[in-house]
Amino acid sequence: MAGLSNVIEDFINRLLEDANGVAEIQRNELASYFDCAPSQINYVLTTRFTPYKGYYIESRRGGGGYIKIVKVSLQKDINLNNLLQNIVGDSLTESKGMDIVNTLVNENIMSIREGEIAKVSISDRSLACSSELKNSIRAGILKNILLVLLD
Repeated sequence: MAGLSNVIEDFINRLLEDANGVAEIQRNELASYFDCAPSQINYVLTTRFTPYKGYYIESRRGGGGYIKIVKVSLQKDINLNNLLQNIVGDSLTESKGMDIVNTLVNENIMSIREGEIAKVSISDRSLACSSELKNSIRAGILKNILLVLLD
């Protein structure tokens, strides 16, 4: 199903581009359009449109329910405290850290070179300690990189 997930992701990204970064969809309608289960739409939303990748998702359940996807423009909307506390937090997995760095590079907040240096700094290979400790240290390293970069 990776192929279908990519198609759904591309479709949603086109919607976001056409609507200046904000799109409202109905999960069941989208599932019907792609002839898939609504859970496939949930999968794409929860894995491809995360805060770590620069998206905010709001949903409303019920008959007139919708899912609102907002592409956060970090250049305009960055709130350093929110980024540090709510997204990075006190513990951060390697994959989520990489997603954050990729988003910062895509938004031209970090150069490609800075992004590569940040990725190496927070990679599991660079952190020679237990998994629980790695995630805490990784969050601290990324927070400090962001403090210098966004100051």
